[in-house]
Amino acid sequence: MKFLGNLLAAILGTLIALGIIFVMFFVFIALLGSGEDTVSVKSNSVLEIQLQRPIADYTGSSEMNPFSGLFEESQGLDDILQAITVAKGDERIKGISINNNFLLAGLAQTQTLRKALDDFKESGKFIYAYGDFYSQKDYYLASVADSVFLNPVGVMDFRGLSSEVLYFKDLQEKTGVKMEVIRHGKYKSAVEPFLENEMSEANRKQIGELLQSLWNSMIDDISMARDISPHDLNIIADTLGGRMPKYAKQNRLIDEVLFYDEYESVIARALSEEEKEDINYISLDDYTRFSTKKELKVGNDKIAVIFAQGEIFYGEGGPDVIGQGIINEALIKAREDEKVKAIVLRVNSPGGSALTSDIIWREVELAKEVKPVVVSMGNVAASGGYYIAAGADKIFAEPTTITGSIGVFGTIPNIEGLAKDIGINAEQVGTNKNSVEYSLFEPMGEAFRNQVQESIEDTYETFLTRVSNGRNISMAQADSIAQGRVWSGVDAKRLGLVDELGTLEDAIAEAARMAEIESYGIRKYPKYKSGFERFIEDISGAGAKMKENIIKEEIGEETYHILKDIKSYMNQKGIQARMPFILNID
Repeated sequence: MKFLGNLLAAILGTLIALGIIFVMFFVFIALLGSGEDTVSVKSNSVLEIQLQRPIADYTGSSEMNPFSGLFEESQGLDDILQAITVAKGDERIKGISINNNFLLAGLAQTQTLRKALDDFKESGKFIYAYGDFYSQKDYYLASVADSVFLNPVGVMDFRGLSSEVLYFKDLQEKTGVKMEVIRHGKYKSAVEPFLENEMSEANRKQIGELLQSLWNSMIDDISMARDISPHDLNIIADTLGGRMPKYAKQNRLIDEVLFYDEYESVIARALSEEEKEDINYISLDDYTRFSTKKELKVGNDKIAVIFAQGEIFYGEGGPDVIGQGIINEALIKAREDEKVKAIVLRVNSPGGSALTSDIIWREVELAKEVKPVVVSMGNVAASGGYYIAAGADKIFAEPTTITGSIGVFGTIPNIEGLAKDIGINAEQVGTNKNSVEYSLFEPMGEAFRNQVQESIEDTYETFLTRVSNGRNISMAQADSIAQGRVWSGVDAKRLGLVDELGTLEDAIAEAARMAEIESYGIRKYPKYKSGFERFIEDISGAGAKMKENIIKEEIGEETYHILKDIKSYMNQKGIQARMPFILNID
């Protein structure tokens, strides 16, 4: 055993040493490149857009940071949009090639990217798209191109949107591990997966209407780009009319069926190049390093753009988690900065802690007393995400934003059944009537349930009040569109939950109008450490990532995400203002 221990220690020491050498190599390369702009953009170039990494609204690292971009798992939507905008006016860039994406972005982010590419086309430059495989989101983005091409043995998925919700009632009964659920009385769909084995008709109806609204937004855009009526697009989806390349071409979803070398010949002709080998490609990552140094908006006056993305938890927060610490610090900085004339809060969150949501809401209220506050909603701004947005002077959402879900609930794990099965008995001793609040090992007492229910009702009432005051509607009106119901951006505008449909840029333009300024610069908050710096700061994180990858490999990606979802439920503390179920749209 001692020999094995020494052997493992030696192996671990070697791996750590190699890791340090690897890290120092990257530090050296980064420092070499930090002194000057190493990106070379040749004349007659094509910007190649391959989006293979997850897209976040904002990565938060400064372009002045020499380690920016290293060890980053995600791409910033703001950086991608800036690259496309800069490319539009860059005479060296003659066109864009959207090439073999596997788009890891939400629908609203995809729609925003699509709008930016549509704007790029106004320059008269070409956009071509090629795919070996088109998922529905990939095709939605690619359909903006002047011409769309598909591999002769490629695949296209065009069938309409769907969503799957998992139900855990039987699992709880079989394992003896259950979630005690306490919710607002009328909040029917909240935490339904823990209470039922089947989807309720009310929940089926609301998800169906949400999906239909999102799908309508998608096919309206595709219809305009491809000159195919929405009616015909729905027939194509119903008949799987894009399932083979030849059918996709017959139904005008694509322009040609080509191998990639043939596609490159098309690009060469567009560039007036004799050979495809003469094409000057520049990758999006490389061009982004160039474009982020360009200031598109300048002026002494500033508009602060504060990005709130991820689930809402009590605490400091970070790149993927909204905490009151980091968000309120940004709001206070922007409020107190005399150069900042307006604030845009970009929200991309399914919600979370009701307490944290209210703390952030209060800071938005204080900022609003000093200068205009406009909210821009991303993929999702639901429940707690809507809570922190409700008080803004004006709210913008994308047509495909998922929002609403105004409701609260509490989930508390209980393992009484499991404990009984494996022979555990818990006994409690206390000094007062209510000193033993709750035990995982005992059935939930009526007194404790009533206490939590009272808190749930009070929090729901507070949430409704925030919505009522923020949207200038009665409590009854707020209640009628609440009850945990989720809405698309289109429906949210119709109901008065948002003011306008538009992008982050539209929200910024409105903030400038409200502040009565014409020329202005942008200040983005908060600033995060780069992925490289986070890696150095927490080497153990690399080990955790390795373990995560091993687990994924062993049990499969889908099972891993189910386990993560269950763990997320188990970790929820306090009253929750979040999406009532996990909605994965395909």
